[in-house]
Amino acid sequence: MLQITKNTALAIEEIGLTAIRSQGAGGQNVNKVATAIHLRFDINASSLSPIYKERLLNLSDRRITKDGVIIIKAQQHRTQEQNKEDALKRLQLLIQSVTILPTKRKPTKPSRGAQSRRIDHKTKRGEIKALRGNITDLD
Repeated sequence: MLQITKNTALAIEEIGLTAIRSQGAGGQNVNKVATAIHLRFDINASSLSPIYKERLLNLSDRRITKDGVIIIKAQQHRTQEQNKEDALKRLQLLIQSVTILPTKRKPTKPSRGAQSRRIDHKTKRGEIKALRGNITDLD
């Protein structure tokens, strides 16, 4: 089980894990050992609550396809087990990001003192700028 929140967990069977060969330099083992992990998670077919599914599908994340499948490729580490843990942790963090509700903004008004300070500053600034104008001869 992949624990998302206290009340939400995903069965490992819902997550597709495939071992593939890593990209880049790797020495003698590069063409023999499949250490990278390709994780696929279908949002629509999962056991997540409909609210979390909707929020995940509304995310603008390049790891989520148009069909609602999360694809994560993990190849940072040298062993398959570490890459598997890394991919599952990244999936967990992505799903946890939609479980937190953003707090509603409470509109506030500036105090009367703050308004008067702002107006005073504006008038002083305007006076300074007015002094920068052309000087006329008084002759």
